[in-house]
Amino acid sequence: MNTAPITTLALGLLLLPVAAQKRAEWQSLPPTRISPAIEASVETHADIVFARNGEREMLLNLYRPKDAEGALPAIVCIHGGGWHKGDRRHHAHIAKALAARGFVTVSIDYRLSDEATFPAHIHDCKAAVRWLRANSGKWGVNPRAIGATGSSAGGHLSALLATSGGVKELEGEGGNPGISSRLQAAAPMGAQSDFMSERNREKSAEAEIWQKFLGGSQEQVPETYQLASPRHHLDGDDPPIFFLSGELDHPSTHAEEFRKDCRSLGVPSSHLVIPGAPHGFLGKQKFFDIAVGRLDDFFTRQLKPEKASRPATPRP
Repeated sequence: MNTAPITTLALGLLLLPVAAQKRAEWQSLPPTRISPAIEASVETHADIVFARNGEREMLLNLYRPKDAEGALPAIVCIHGGGWHKGDRRHHAHIAKALAARGFVTVSIDYRLSDEATFPAHIHDCKAAVRWLRANSGKWGVNPRAIGATGSSAGGHLSALLATSGGVKELEGEGGNPGISSRLQAAAPMGAQSDFMSERNREKSAEAEIWQKFLGGSQEQVPETYQLASPRHHLDGDDPPIFFLSGELDHPSTHAEEFRKDCRSLGVPSSHLVIPGAPHGFLGKQKFFDIAVGRLDDFFTRQLKPEKASRPATPRP
């Protein structure tokens, strides 16, 4: 048997930088698919209007486990895309997978940066939380147990939802005024948590998508960058927060300074690095399955009454 081609390939791989080798490994993995069993176990309610901004209707897709009884905890799922692209369909996989594990989930639209600058994006996310709470009876949701998750830009928005309860500038006028938009848990994935960092000052000076999102660079509009920073709003009343990052993603997604502040304030926080995973790890089945398992563990502990680790009472 001629082993020369195999030997040559092995030597070539050894010469590759570690990061490049890991990139080649994850790129070769199968893409994420939702199994027929999950599809069959979840009921889908599509294109529900949850808020209006003038004539603009904001839509969500709602997923609920079939034959589930009683009020279930709910999770708002927020898609990524650099705040300027994507829609509710792009977080359907994670929403369906979590619904199959006993949650009511909603995958939501929000206004993108080509349509409006910040804080329009978070206004719509908060409107979705208020809608869930206001319509909890209709959809079988426990209004005292609502969480959020999202990836990349959606991860940032889920972190901001968690820390900005009661911040009037971020509430918006998307419907259901007077209903709390506070969360009881959040799990941001691949998320930025501090737009005022030095790394993000440099990033904002060159990244057009950041400037479109926030209306300029950090040096130009520091007040907006501060308002958009989950870390800026942290206080002792914030809910537990669980960050997930891919090993190959930038270390800024580890939220190290944010979590230090959490420890000082007594806010439960944790972080998982998924080995070998890139920034957009939900697109590969291997990493998606790891994330769903850990999200299920986290949200079960925090949102299901019999296992909750701390009271889940929304405050006005």
